[in-house]
Amino acid sequence: MAAGEVGKAGVAIDTLADFETVFDGIPLNEVSTSMTINAPAVVLLAMYIAVGDKQGVDRAELRGTIQNDIMKEYIARNLFIYPPEPSMRLITDTFAFAADEVPKFNTISISGYHIREAGSTAAQEIAFTLANGIEYVDAAVDAGQDVDEFAPQLSFFFNAHNNIFEEVAKFRAARRLWASIMDERFGAENPKSKQLKFHAQTGGSTLTAQQIENNVVRVGYQALAAVLGGTQSLHTNGKDEALSLPTEQSVRTALRTQQILAHESGVADTIDPLAGSYYVESLTDEVEAEAREIIDDIDERGGMLRAVDSGFVQQRIQDVAFERQQEIEAGERIIVGVNEFEVDEDPEMDLESVDEEDEQRQIERLDEIKADRDDDAVDDALAAVADAAASDANVLPPVIEAVKAYATVQEICDVFRDEFGEYQPGV
Repeated sequence: MAAGEVGKAGVAIDTLADFETVFDGIPLNEVSTSMTINAPAVVLLAMYIAVGDKQGVDRAELRGTIQNDIMKEYIARNLFIYPPEPSMRLITDTFAFAADEVPKFNTISISGYHIREAGSTAAQEIAFTLANGIEYVDAAVDAGQDVDEFAPQLSFFFNAHNNIFEEVAKFRAARRLWASIMDERFGAENPKSKQLKFHAQTGGSTLTAQQIENNVVRVGYQALAAVLGGTQSLHTNGKDEALSLPTEQSVRTALRTQQILAHESGVADTIDPLAGSYYVESLTDEVEAEAREIIDDIDERGGMLRAVDSGFVQQRIQDVAFERQQEIEAGERIIVGVNEFEVDEDPEMDLESVDEEDEQRQIERLDEIKADRDDDAVDDALAAVADAAASDANVLPPVIEAVKAYATVQEICDVFRDEFGEYQPGV
């Protein structure tokens, strides 16, 4: 199923050996690592812990974030494996394990980024994202966990689009909303449980294949909006990502965009620099009120799981995306270089490409690992994963032992497939 895709959307990770290569020479007690992984998140977290164990790093010192946000997969990305209920169980197992073993690790990055990429409005992005957050907290509390034990390690991931003031208002509204949700709904007492920590990434869907140099400007303004809105972490896209993986030069320009903002612009010198602006404050109130209304609607529908399962959330996003596309095609919404200010020339572009031989090398590497490992140890470890999945036991400890035996991501996920089944939308 992965034929032709190896290495094209991220690092190819099949076994712990790949993780050992990635982190060779990188002491895990000195870095924080973010991993964009969802349905197999427990496996990748287990690999990270296993590498730390092999380096002799105290688990309590491991820092980082796994995205681990399965709800938005059902909404926007479709990279799910299991049905919602067992997927939520894997997430709450992660919360519980991390609270005891890796307390500095952010066990979820509740993502609005992909919801916005699918076409949502700014208010929908934060409403649907925070509604997902409510679902996760509910699931963890229902599983018997104390909200102040796991909530401080929840994190969020938002998009940064082109309308600077709307984006700033969106980020400010999201922080206010989450603080009130954690206080009023869940009775959180730890101030850290009420803090909305978030990463922002500039909007991939706003990048154009036409006149790609314009994307440098778009990314700069989007990054500015994220900083003004209070992001704790930022990713800036390469100008050529509408066409391919970014080249090294494009990545460097994207990085320099952040560094210029950080060291030359002054925008990071104070917290919430636009606070008190009549326009920003009123727009924040407006976005927050609209998001609250959407969350109330979701509550009336039985919560986010039911709203997603019924297709309500997806339809709301699709309606907005269709309306925006109509506006672009009618010239009512100007996209510079696409439907206005066009040029007839095709500039030469140096695009990144993945060598097809890389895939074959990865296959050969995997074959070698399978040939060298202890098959009996793998079978025993996978059997322990199956036993945990079939019971109420936390799945993380046996998964860690399975990855240490060099079981593959697929082999471990197949154990869960056998126990949980695969999700079939609309069935």
